[in-house]
Amino acid sequence: MSGAALGLEIVFVFFLALFLLHRYGDFKKQHRLVIIATLLAWYLCFLIVFILPLDVSTTIYNRCKLAVNSSPAESNGSYVTLAPSKQKCFKPWSYIPDGIMPIFWRVVYWTSQFLTWILLPFMQSYARSGGFSITGKIKTALIENAIYYGTYLLIFGAFLIYVAVNPDFNLQWNQLQTIGIAAANTWGLFLLVLLLGYGLVEIPRSHWNGAKRGYLLMKTYFKAAKLMTEKADAEENLEDIMEEVRKVSESIKYNHPLRKCVDTILKKCPTEYQERMGRNMDDYEDFDERQNSYPSEKSLAKLHKQVIYSVQRHRRTQVQWQILLEQAFYLEDVAKNESSATRQFVHTFHSQEPENKIIQYFYTPTVEWYWECLLRPWFYRVLSVVLATFSVIVVWSECTFFSTNPVLSLFAVFIQLAEKTYNYIYIEMACFLTIFFLSICVYSTVFRIRVFNYYYLASHHQTDAYSLLFSGMLFCRLTPPLCLNFLGLTHMDVTISHAKTQPTAYTSIMGSMRVLSFIADGFYIYYPMLVVILCIATYFSLGTRCLNLLGFQQFMGDSEMTSDLIDEGKELIRREKRKRQRQEEGENRRREWKERYGNRDDSTRSRAVHADQKESSFSETNANRPLSKYTRSNGRTERDRIELLQDAEPLDFNADSVNDDPLESDSGR
Repeated sequence: MSGAALGLEIVFVFFLALFLLHRYGDFKKQHRLVIIATLLAWYLCFLIVFILPLDVSTTIYNRCKLAVNSSPAESNGSYVTLAPSKQKCFKPWSYIPDGIMPIFWRVVYWTSQFLTWILLPFMQSYARSGGFSITGKIKTALIENAIYYGTYLLIFGAFLIYVAVNPDFNLQWNQLQTIGIAAANTWGLFLLVLLLGYGLVEIPRSHWNGAKRGYLLMKTYFKAAKLMTEKADAEENLEDIMEEVRKVSESIKYNHPLRKCVDTILKKCPTEYQERMGRNMDDYEDFDERQNSYPSEKSLAKLHKQVIYSVQRHRRTQVQWQILLEQAFYLEDVAKNESSATRQFVHTFHSQEPENKIIQYFYTPTVEWYWECLLRPWFYRVLSVVLATFSVIVVWSECTFFSTNPVLSLFAVFIQLAEKTYNYIYIEMACFLTIFFLSICVYSTVFRIRVFNYYYLASHHQTDAYSLLFSGMLFCRLTPPLCLNFLGLTHMDVTISHAKTQPTAYTSIMGSMRVLSFIADGFYIYYPMLVVILCIATYFSLGTRCLNLLGFQQFMGDSEMTSDLIDEGKELIRREKRKRQRQEEGENRRREWKERYGNRDDSTRSRAVHADQKESSFSETNANRPLSKYTRSNGRTERDRIELLQDAEPLDFNADSVNDDPLESDSGR
């Protein structure tokens, strides 16, 4: 099993990252480089979280070997061994051979840092650029990132000059590398504590509120009112942009040098607008630069950028509106079925997507009623209590993990108790649950936050390329300090425990933070305590109240604006529900009519076909007879036969097409 666990987790994490990216991104429409870069960033961050528990168990096993094999004469070297155990050190099932983990962590860490500080910012500007060529987009991206990159180069250059001038500093390359890592982790830890303080409170509270049907329905009405406003604004913005595109398309003729740019813009427009604004191929009027003023390529690039943004926003709001309608209809169905005497879940509308037969076989209406109306609220309450307990343990450990004698961090206590008995399964499970909960609190906040329309992760393939790349940047910057914080909570970081023992492979690539003592002994230890203040602020919804005062409508139960938006959303949902009901009633009537009169129509058509065949055979037998003599009688025969068919098949009366004698002109000839 040596290295098998590492290989399995590498494969599993890859498919996990691919699944999440498929949920938020669009593989068909977005650029392949954007998908690959975002997938690589998410994959590396998730991989660090899943592999770190294996590193901890391997380190504990290595410490055990040193403790058993070292004699007192040998223990006064670089390591101070732990108390020797009377039992042998059993190798963990997930043991990773020596030399693999340092190389693995070095590759993963520096690849993620290259992505977050160099490649992804450049790709963000490239994705938002409205240029019409690769060279133009690269030029725009370089100009936009000049200030971004120049700031880091200026700070780094000033630091190098200070080190070179000051004779007290004699820094080597390893120390400079450690300082760079410390600077990146400091920035990440600053953002980590902010996101962690929000997630530790909001995740248990959201699951507790998930058990309240009335609360969820009111919040859905509130979201519907806000989304309708955003949807109308997106439609209006798209109309304005399309009007500008129409004017540009009409002004720039087919032989204008910038016509290719206009055609590129038209391809990004929706199909209905493309048909409406199709280029008039009959207009071969040559352009005259002296008589007309034409837009420049720079203005067309700006218009191209606006078209991409407006079309993406319009499509996203349309999809989100349909999803929100389904959620509202389902919550209303749950509220109605709670008082059902038959204990079978009845849907108002049938699902538009085909259901899986296996799920449909096991998830019957009775099972659905028991889950939705009885079990699910209690399940969410129990889960909320468990998550709240974890949150309290995290907050306590964040405030006390610097204490090594006595050990006050509960996570460190759990790991040390398991370390005494060398229960590696328990160690890995405890480490995995701890870092997984921390990751959920941080990463879920990244998925929830929305910075206007600048950054927004929308599910169902509605996230734009810029937001995907931005999320990859955040993950790569947050994951290393998150892992260091986890190792500090469990006292596996020798910088926190102050023990001269073998460090984990992950902390070994970070270098000794003693180079910057004010960061190692100050910021890393005392700054995480601010999570208490952030948790209190999140519990009392101080951020939500501040945003509400600034004019950004937030869901607050004691606000008059919230009540108005709930009423507005309720009316919108009721209107859409009536519209959906009328559509289904019309479809049901057409289906019933087809089932009732479908066989009769088929038999009528067969008789008509038989009559036509008989008529054709009769005309062939009389082909050699004089036509002038039998023209009138044949016309009457045809007329009688058609009248017979008209009695069997209803007519679609139309004043423009109905004549008194449809064959009068033929008979006249």
